[in-house]
Amino acid sequence: MNLRLIKNPDESRKLMYTIARVVYAETSASSLTAVEALVSMINNASRATGKSITQIISDTDMFESLKPSSNRHELLSVAPTSRAFQMCLRVVGRMLCGGLPDMCRGATCFHHGCIMPEWARARGYILDVDELLFYL
Repeated sequence: MNLRLIKNPDESRKLMYTIARVVYAETSASSLTAVEALVSMINNASRATGKSITQIISDTDMFESLKPSSNRHELLSVAPTSRAFQMCLRVVGRMLCGGLPDMCRGATCFHHGCIMPEWARARGYILDVDELLFYL
């Protein structure tokens, strides 16, 4: 008996899952508002910089969870059946289809409230959602 691996040709699902995993790792899906704000920020950053969403979501300077040394890194391996992860997937799907309004007032970067990156010292944050601080 010969088995053949069938690959899913739908790359949009792959992108959706990648974004949702990063959003889940960064927010722990603490609330729908936090998830919507971070997904909106990703979309805003893509538009403002001209970079693709894939380039934005791969930025280790922007997303701490992408660094293997991060406490959040293991959250990238969330089970796809997790209810919290499914919420992230739905929000990302809305964004990719153009159905998610800007929930972060135009912000293009963020950081967690427990840290203060050098770049944030010269800026005032415009939105604080569940200890995520958003900036233009």
